[in-house]
Amino acid sequence: MNTADLGLPEEGREAHPQKGGGGRRVGVPSTALFTDQYELTMLQAALKAGTAERRSVFEVFTRRLPEGRRYGVVAGTGRVLDAVENFRFDADVIGFLRERKILDEQTLAWLADYRFSGDVWGYPEGEVYFPGSPIMRVEGTFAECVLLETVILSILNHDSAIAAAASRMSSAAGDRPLIEMGARRTHELAAVAAARAAYLGGFASTSDLAAGFRYGIPTVGTSAHAFTLLHDRERDAFQAQVSSMGRGTTLLVDTYDVAEAVRTAVEVAGPELGAVRIDSGDLLLVAHRVRQQLDELGATGTKIIVTSDLDEYAIASLAAAPVDAYGVGTQLVTGSGHPTCSMVYKLVARAESTDPAAPLVPVAKKSTGGKTSIGGRKWAARRLDAYGAAEAEVIGTGTVPDELAERQLLVELIKGGEVLAREPLDVVRDRHAAARAGLPLSATQLSRGEPVIPTEYVNGRSEGRAGS
Repeated sequence: MNTADLGLPEEGREAHPQKGGGGRRVGVPSTALFTDQYELTMLQAALKAGTAERRSVFEVFTRRLPEGRRYGVVAGTGRVLDAVENFRFDADVIGFLRERKILDEQTLAWLADYRFSGDVWGYPEGEVYFPGSPIMRVEGTFAECVLLETVILSILNHDSAIAAAASRMSSAAGDRPLIEMGARRTHELAAVAAARAAYLGGFASTSDLAAGFRYGIPTVGTSAHAFTLLHDRERDAFQAQVSSMGRGTTLLVDTYDVAEAVRTAVEVAGPELGAVRIDSGDLLLVAHRVRQQLDELGATGTKIIVTSDLDEYAIASLAAAPVDAYGVGTQLVTGSGHPTCSMVYKLVARAESTDPAAPLVPVAKKSTGGKTSIGGRKWAARRLDAYGAAEAEVIGTGTVPDELAERQLLVELIKGGEVLAREPLDVVRDRHAAARAGLPLSATQLSRGEPVIPTEYVNGRSEGRAGS
């Protein structure tokens, strides 16, 4: 790693031309089979019953935050927009469904022409959310909306879990940059999505080149222990790396003896050595010893990067250590113990008939075990206290109170099937930083606790398009 590997600007270095700006658009195959079979069988039955074209409203929300979390982070919205746009039943997909005898010919013919033509509203990506928040609202006919349940939930549940972990880690790290290094700890495609979510949550860079290619995230990496072990002497490995990558590189110093490696690293690279990386041992103790040794050797500008199964708690414990950057892998890509957000996709309103002018009727599941839901198309607003900090997540149906009209959270993402709200990843990243900063200070505490602000429900007077 060079100085840029820390996620910090290097004087005279040209900025990444697409840093966080969306990267390169990569062709996405059909997402139509990222679907549970029951979505298709419901479609077939609704077509036969004559109810498939009833205007419907589905909402994504979670009934509770993962244990101990004080806020959630909306992530994956940009990927949802791509998935909806590419939700197409091409000839191969139709052929598969026909071969398996999953659907009848009438339904297959309907699917062959499927294009989502409805509207999608949602919390802007990077925003924070709380229990009950209508994170995404999908409106259209029952037929076109019900098919999107699984793909929307799989993206939002995964990406939001990673972003929440990343947000907690970046808060614990303060001004010290974080490097995402978890590609080898998860599915290869999940790794790319995780790197995107981590960058949104405050990480500075990733080791995953596919994420850099697709989303423009800064990428980093130099060498592993295998490179040192390849050579006859540690000095030979260091000399080879410095010769190839320059004195500003990062040398891994814990393959054998750390103190000896640090001495050799400075002898090879000189005081201009960019950084050393420590990947094992008592990181707090070792970091202090390495910092003292580097300073004594004249390498006062050499940075210290630590890795080794870090999570937000380990990062926080190193706050007083002379560490300049953290590399995080396993705990990040697994959501630091919470790999899903338990979001659900529920029908909350539907028309009385297939007449486009028919009024919407609120509907809701009623059950025991904490799985009830609240009917009606929701709006959401965040009420602030006298100091400008969030004090409540207010959710309601019908007319929005005047005092909350300027504090509404949902924005239009898709209108009439057309995507409206693609954004550069850096914009989303900045939005999350601002949203987190707008919460009470206790939001960033790592001790277990309830959501940092309560959710309040307001009964509305009608099922009109208030809040839209």
